[in-house]
Amino acid sequence: MAEDKIKDIIPEDSEELNEQEDPESKLKDTLQKIKDTASEEDPHPSSQLNLRTILGGDMLTTQVVRSQIWLFILIVAFTIVYVAFRYQCQQDLLNIDRLENQLKDAKFKALSSSSTLTEKCRESHVLDILKQNKDSLLHQADQPPYIIQVPE
Repeated sequence: MAEDKIKDIIPEDSEELNEQEDPESKLKDTLQKIKDTASEEDPHPSSQLNLRTILGGDMLTTQVVRSQIWLFILIVAFTIVYVAFRYQCQQDLLNIDRLENQLKDAKFKALSSSSTLTEKCRESHVLDILKQNKDSLLHQADQPPYIIQVPE
């Protein structure tokens, strides 16, 4: 349909071009024909709905878009909020991962310090240190401990 209108506007052979003497009048005639055939309205969609009309975009006419503009804005807003929340969630997961690694390191350091302290506080280790430092008044007892009984 549109091709027929274009063929009416633009002549096919050069003989018609030569017949017109004035190029300005030719231009005016062409512009007038274009104005007559051009319309700002979208063609009404066909009543049948099939996959070709959906994928071809025939459903998205100006009238449909204008009537559903608030729905499109709402969908865009929800999409932006969804992406922002997903990004924030990923950032929180990375932060949790980093903090868990720091907690593991702190636990290993505490375990290592506890092990070192336990080793240094053992009785045999303390006795070895006392033997090395002969100036200490502390020494290992020669007699076993005995119980003092106090009458009540």
